[in-house]
Amino acid sequence: MSAPVRQPKVTEREARQVAEAARERDWHRPSFAKELFLGRFRLDLVHPHPLPAAEDVRRGEAFLAVLRDFCETRIDGARIEREARIPDETITGLKEIGALGMKIDPKYGGLGLTQLYYNRALALVGSASPAVGALLSAHQSIGVPQPLKLFGTREQKDAFLPRLARTDLSAFLLTEPDVGSDPARLATTAVPDGDEYVLDGVKLWTTNGVVADLLVVMARVPASEGHPGGITAFVVEADAPGITVEHRNAFMGLRGLENGVTRFHGVRVPAGNRIGPEGAGLKIALTTLNTGRLSLPAACAGAAKWCLKIAREWSGEREQWGRPIGRHEAVSAKISFIAATAFALEAVVDLASQMADEDRNDIRIEAALAKLYGSEKAWLIADELVQIRGGRGYETADSLAARGERAVPAEQLLRDLRINRIFEGSTEIMHLLIAREAVDAHLSVAGDLIDPDKSLADKARAGARAGGFYARWLPGLVTGAGQLPGSYGEFGALAGHLRYVERTSRKLARSTFYAMSRWQGRMELKQAFLGRIVDIGAELFAMSAACVRAELLRTTTDHGREAYQLADAFCRQARLRTEELFTRLWSNTDDLDRRIVDAVLGGAYTWLEEGVIDPSGSGPWIADASPGPSGKENVHRRLP
Repeated sequence: MSAPVRQPKVTEREARQVAEAARERDWHRPSFAKELFLGRFRLDLVHPHPLPAAEDVRRGEAFLAVLRDFCETRIDGARIEREARIPDETITGLKEIGALGMKIDPKYGGLGLTQLYYNRALALVGSASPAVGALLSAHQSIGVPQPLKLFGTREQKDAFLPRLARTDLSAFLLTEPDVGSDPARLATTAVPDGDEYVLDGVKLWTTNGVVADLLVVMARVPASEGHPGGITAFVVEADAPGITVEHRNAFMGLRGLENGVTRFHGVRVPAGNRIGPEGAGLKIALTTLNTGRLSLPAACAGAAKWCLKIAREWSGEREQWGRPIGRHEAVSAKISFIAATAFALEAVVDLASQMADEDRNDIRIEAALAKLYGSEKAWLIADELVQIRGGRGYETADSLAARGERAVPAEQLLRDLRINRIFEGSTEIMHLLIAREAVDAHLSVAGDLIDPDKSLADKARAGARAGGFYARWLPGLVTGAGQLPGSYGEFGALAGHLRYVERTSRKLARSTFYAMSRWQGRMELKQAFLGRIVDIGAELFAMSAACVRAELLRTTTDHGREAYQLADAFCRQARLRTEELFTRLWSNTDDLDRRIVDAVLGGAYTWLEEGVIDPSGSGPWIADASPGPSGKENVHRRLP
């Protein structure tokens, strides 16, 4: 039996350096969210609300009509939940209507939908079956098509995109049994051998990997003569010799998800299948996720809309104490939260999607905020729906139907949505990622001042840069349009909320600056503080999107009055959450929490664990991922 694989030994500083090197450091285009964190409310970047071109609308609406019919007639969400598998005929049907190529250029056989309509399609299909939505999203948002679109050669696009548009499913393979959000420890290797690379390693949580035809694989190329090495991206044929899908994973939700464990042993990959240069793999992955992350909040917005429908219908039908439960204040507050937040989630997704389509703004922070906010709020919405439904919310749809009631899968949605707080960057990692971008301007001018490895001369130059930057920046945080009663008057009843966003963005920037001055190099350790900073920014972004969308609907639809009501309700709720977050910036239990955790991890409270039975099975916490041949059956499933 082989010895357990040795992960690359990486210090905390080295791990940070790997992540930092993969960041897109330059800002060539404006960013609404980046400016928001700097205390500059650039409403002109999002208002008037950007709109799609007429031809994009025609093409998108035509496909949505086809997809809606397909969802209603050929997707059986209850069957997928029962059998824990998407039927082959459903996937075949998706291929037939072109759903695999929604974002692929028509010259390669795709539909060429915009990001806006792609996300609307995912929201629609995800409401029919979250597992089908996840399959399509993993294929196009982070699978082979997106990195090829951004970084692929003409030869790679010609070879793979026609297949991916109509017949072949793809998967993205980065995570390993002992590697999650810390890619510096990536153990899968790709050793150059002539005109090929030889891949060895194990990948975990390979969404679509059980049924995929093509894979994007991240592997470490060792440095050698002629090879700079580093984490590198490859397109790999899923049926190549030496690839074994060793296990299909099962989860609390998304039971139809084709997610597994894949082993590579001596897998030969042509050098022509390498995406970008050696060492660019992590940058390619992060850049792909900049817009790819928008698919997840799109699904969350769709789920929120469904929750609103069920809450409305049920709360008007069910009576307790002489009136419909929706008329009881304890329940009505929940319904108000669901309605207002569903409006805001759709506003955030549509705004960020259209900004991505226009390509005028850098939306890396907006997309990350949309993912963070959508996943957290959709989970709360689903939880509130289960509470409104009471015992029926906890009961499965099949059980409800068996005893003669409407088969409402509320508990399934709660389980299905839970993964979104982990997928494509957990909430905790998103907080750190967004916080790093939010303080980028400060670190760019003053980072050397708190870097212990910098010389006195470097620190002196940094001090001069910082002095000039802050001399210009700090005075702008004192006053602004948010203090003028007539500002943003074109928004009518919502103008006060936009004035609040402007004032609060400056307060947020001042709080960030004060924290950096106080903690300096220790700022990166204040993760709870940084998380609250990011959550405040997310609320301000969502408020902005809600107001801009309400104004758009006022001028283009018959629902302007209702949209204003929803935006007003959302902003009032968001303001309360924001004020609480500001209070908790400086009044919290963070220091106490750290002391408690030190004691917990040190075993001081093991006596508290007595008196219970641990039902966990035996075995290691992390499975052995030693390289070598597989001793298991290949459960890769070829689709028709």
